[in-house]
Amino acid sequence: MNTKRMSCAAVLALAAGTAQAQELLFAPGEDARFNWESFDSFSETDLSGEVLTITGPWTGADKDLVESVLAYFEAATGATVNYSGSDSFEQDVVIAAQAGSPPDIAVFPQPGLAADMARRGYLAPLGADTAEWVRSNYAAGDSWVDLGTYADAEGQEALFGFFYKVDLKSLVWYVPDNFDEAGYDIPQTMEELKDLTVTIAAEGGTPWCIGLGSAAATGWPATDWVEDLMLRTQPPEVYDAWVANEMPFDDPRVIAAIEEFGWFARNDDFVAGGAANVATTDFRDSPAGLFSFPPECYMHRQASFIPTFFPEGAEMGLDVDFFYFPAYAGKDLGTPVLGAGTLWAIMQDSPAARAFVEFLKTPIAHEVWMAQSGFLTPYKAANPQAYATDSLRAQGEILTNATTFRFDGSDLMPGEIGADAFWKGMVAYTTGEGAKAVARDIQARWDALR
Repeated sequence: MNTKRMSCAAVLALAAGTAQAQELLFAPGEDARFNWESFDSFSETDLSGEVLTITGPWTGADKDLVESVLAYFEAATGATVNYSGSDSFEQDVVIAAQAGSPPDIAVFPQPGLAADMARRGYLAPLGADTAEWVRSNYAAGDSWVDLGTYADAEGQEALFGFFYKVDLKSLVWYVPDNFDEAGYDIPQTMEELKDLTVTIAAEGGTPWCIGLGSAAATGWPATDWVEDLMLRTQPPEVYDAWVANEMPFDDPRVIAAIEEFGWFARNDDFVAGGAANVATTDFRDSPAGLFSFPPECYMHRQASFIPTFFPEGAEMGLDVDFFYFPAYAGKDLGTPVLGAGTLWAIMQDSPAARAFVEFLKTPIAHEVWMAQSGFLTPYKAANPQAYATDSLRAQGEILTNATTFRFDGSDLMPGEIGADAFWKGMVAYTTGEGAKAVARDIQARWDALR
C-alpha cells in the first residue's frame, strides 16, 4: 500500500500498518540530520495510482541503496516506482529506445551516451528552470549544467541530464602516522606538493606509489593524472576543447600536461621501484607501499574507490587518510575537481517523470543515500552531517568547495581514443617515449576516425 500527501507525523502514525512506511529506512521526523521539511513539502504532490519505471546501472547492494531513496518518493506522492538495474545498461537502454519501449527515466553512468540519445531524439529536455536550479544550487553549478546540456535532433542545445551521485578522483592518499613521524604537512597547493615530493626524496624516502596495470585496460590511471593536471594548468574551456578534439591532442598545452605527469612518474627517485616499475605495477597493488614498514612510499593519487584495495581492517582517518590533489596557487584556476557521476534523464515525458526530477531537487533525496555509503553530492543545501562517515563528509566538502567539476575525459572521448589509444599512449610515455610523439600518435588515431 502506498501513502499519499502525508506529513512526517502521518507517516510515523501509520508505520505499523502500512508496508510502504515500513520500507522507509529512516523514520520521517526522527533523525535531525535530515531535512524533513523538504519531505513534508514534497508530500503535497499527489500521484496516486501512477507507475514510474526507472532503469539504471545499479544492481545488487547499489540497487538496494537507490531503492531506499525511491521509497521516499513513493511515500510522499502515492506513486509506484519500478526500478530495474542492469550490468549491460548501456546496450539495454539503446535497444529499448529503438524498440519504442524505453523506461520513463534512465540513469546514465556517462554523459556521452546520454548526449547521443538526446541527439537521436530519445530524451526530453528538463527545461530552463531546472538548468537555473542546478546552476544556483550545485557547487560549480555551471559545470553540472554544461555536463548535462546536449544538442537535440534539430541541433538545439538544452539541459537533458540531472546529475545525482558523484564520484571523486582528485584525491591523494597517505598514512597520517608516516607524515607525523617524518614531520610532513599536508600540502595546500601544487607548488607545496612538488616541494614535498622533492623533500621526501632528498631525505631518502620515496614520495609516490604509482601503478598503471589493469589487464586489458592498463594505462587508465595515467589518463586520470593527465586529466587532473590539465585542469590545474589550463582553464576548463581548454579541457573541454581537448576532450572534444576541438583542440588537437598534440597541442602544446596537452603535451605540457603529459609532461607534468612525467615530472612525478618518470623520476626514479620519486616512485616506488623506479620509473620502470610504474607501467608494470597493477593499480590495485600500488597503494600497498603506503602501509609497509618502513613505508615504500608516502603518497598515492587515486579515486575515492581505492580503499577497496587497502589492507583488510585499515581504518579510514586513522590508518589512512586523504587530501585534495591541490591546484597551483600561481595559476589562478580555482579549485578544480575531476570525477565521474550518474545523470538522470526523462525518456517518456509525464507529470510523474517531471515530479521525480523535482524530487531530486529536495535535500531529503540526497541525504537518505548520504547517510548510507558510496554517495557524494554537489548539492549545497544537503546537510553534510548526514554523511555516514567523516571520510565521506570530507570528500563531500572537497566536492562542494570545487570551483570547477569536469568528468573523466577519457570516458567522454570515443572508445578507440579514451579506452585504447590514450591508455596505450600513456604506457608508452611512462616507459620512455616522448610526450610529443605519444600525443601525435593519439591524434593520428583520432584523425583516422573522421
